Amino acid sequence: MPYVETAPDVQLYFEDWGQGQPVVFLHGWPLNHKMFEYQVNQLGNHYRCILIDRRGFGMSDKPWEGYDYDTLADDLNAVFEALDLQDITLVGFSQGGGEAIRYMSRYQGARVSKLVLLGAAAPHMLKTDDFPDGIDKSMFDEMIENSLQDRAAFIEDFSKKFFGVSLLNNPVSSKLADWFHGLAMQASPKATVDNILTFSQADLRADLASIQVPTLIIHGTSDQVVPYEISGQLLAENIAGSQLVPYEGAPHGFFYTEWPRLNQDLLDFLAVPVVTSSTVPSGTTW
Repeated sequence: MPYVETAPDVQLYFEDWGQGQPVVFLHGWPLNHKMFEYQVNQLGNHYRCILIDRRGFGMSDKPWEGYDYDTLADDLNAVFEALDLQDITLVGFSQGGGEAIRYMSRYQGARVSKLVLLGAAAPHMLKTDDFPDGIDKSMFDEMIENSLQDRAAFIEDFSKKFFGVSLLNNPVSSKLADWFHGLAMQASPKATVDNILTFSQADLRADLASIQVPTLIIHGTSDQVVPYEISGQLLAENIAGSQLVPYEGAPHGFFYTEWPRLNQDLLDFLAVPVVTSSTVPSGTTW
């Protein structure tokens, strides 16, 4: 089985498909690498797609601790070194976006030439005195309590917000909802809760200045999990030269509901040659 040891007694599972320039996918909470099925089936024809299960999720080891962003960035760096990856396009969805941002800051963007943030749970989720537009702490407390009391039922309810399911809109089949539920339940209960604390409490605003590579930001404007205004819009305003692509009316789970459009946007972004700062004319945007 393909594993990389990233810390003593911690091994991360990964899958390595296709050939060419590496594209590394970081999954969202509470899923695992399999969420990117609809992307890799197409992108794998053109690029080397590497999918990693975060510690505590999927087929990776499930230690009791180590779910802060610094440790997750260290895990990611260990995978990059073990596979000797260069010229990476790093794609982070939801919490994976926060993980990618901390990696870019902690390791000065080493080995990464492009960044993609999909529905990123960043840069700051929690409502605080200096961030009054954030989400109230009581919502995250409720998520933790519901996960501890009946994780299976909590995940079922969460999936409705995730995909924007309502009485008038049901963009996913019951079988795909079951698939989502199964992926989420593969996570350890401890990792499920600890990562809620991580993505809700982290403040990545200062990390954004470290991002010096072409960055594509895609976010659904009807996201009920990570609101567009405090994430996609704010990221675009604070990452120099970034490109924001709003998906009008799309939910958090647009990797499935909008997958043909998303795949084309990713392919278009990947095809753009990387240029150095010395060759970029003044005023150019990516």
